[in-house]
Amino acid sequence: MKKLVNDFLDRYFHDEESIILMLLLISGLAVLLLFGGVLAPLIAAIIIAYLMQGLVEILLRYGLSARIAFVLVYTVFIGVFLAMLLFLLPSAWNQLRRLINELPNLISQWQSSLLLLPENYPNLFSEQQIRDFIAGVRGELGGYGQTVLEYSLASIPSIIGWIVFIVLVPILVYFVMKDKSELINWAGNFLPRNRPLMNRIWLEMDQQISNYIRGKVLEIFIVGSVSYLLFVILGINYALLLSVLVGLSVIVPYIGATVVTIPVLAVAYVQWGIGSEFYTVFVAYGVLQLIDGNVLVPVIFSEAVNLHPVAIIAAVLVFGGIWGLAGVFFAIPLATLIKAILNAWPSKIHPSAKANDEGSSAS
Repeated sequence: MKKLVNDFLDRYFHDEESIILMLLLISGLAVLLLFGGVLAPLIAAIIIAYLMQGLVEILLRYGLSARIAFVLVYTVFIGVFLAMLLFLLPSAWNQLRRLINELPNLISQWQSSLLLLPENYPNLFSEQQIRDFIAGVRGELGGYGQTVLEYSLASIPSIIGWIVFIVLVPILVYFVMKDKSELINWAGNFLPRNRPLMNRIWLEMDQQISNYIRGKVLEIFIVGSVSYLLFVILGINYALLLSVLVGLSVIVPYIGATVVTIPVLAVAYVQWGIGSEFYTVFVAYGVLQLIDGNVLVPVIFSEAVNLHPVAIIAAVLVFGGIWGLAGVFFAIPLATLIKAILNAWPSKIHPSAKANDEGSSAS
């Protein structure tokens, strides 16, 4: 056993850089798990500044000075930030409150529709089954309402935390973008001078992660905007709230769009029942998802992330379970980072294995 451990350490941790990198990864993961909530504004600011840097580089290629490019990009960020804070989020929140207030009426309409199932399909449903199902759903909704009430009463500290978050993020983004070179040089002082492994991992990850995150943000904006226009034209209730859900659904590959289909069709069913309007919403939403998956995604993501679907779903479950929505959003970049580290990690071939390989090739 001791020899096995020694061989493993000698193969994968035979140089100083691999040991330092492993210590950095373990320390970074521990800091995120223990202090992720406290450091959330700083982490969000670093990610936003990293995304904005791509726009700065585009403006620099057009001949603008670094100062003007920085001012323009930061102004755009502040404008988008204020638009979301003052218009998008309050409107979506008002629609959510209206939906919650109308839930009793919606449930009554839904209950009436369900009670017609035994009459229309007596071989499939009995009246007792439908009543038991409705009673169970009412009990679950009652428990959920109580949970929401308790959470609302206990959420005053979190509201204060959100206010601090909203104030700190723009300030931190400004300084991270403005003093990027100084911060990178300061962090580089804690790393080995000769670091080919870290440079190789960074070069592999920089383009993939930046393309993915920027592309995903653009996809959310396009899908959300188009779905909002579509829902407004079709006249469906809670158009803004549903379009926000549809836009955010692209964060989770394979299952996000399927899950969001349920509230979209549920609202359409309660509003119109099974009829031409319902089928119009169903077809239009399906066409939107087909265009997103077969046209928009290939155009936006010029370099696809080479991950197996099982790996993507596993990453979403693991990181989403640890960090919630933020973990879901960054699940694929984090999985790509792990894959890049595993691929780039130095492996020292044991002399006996190397001799055996040379002998087999000679024969």
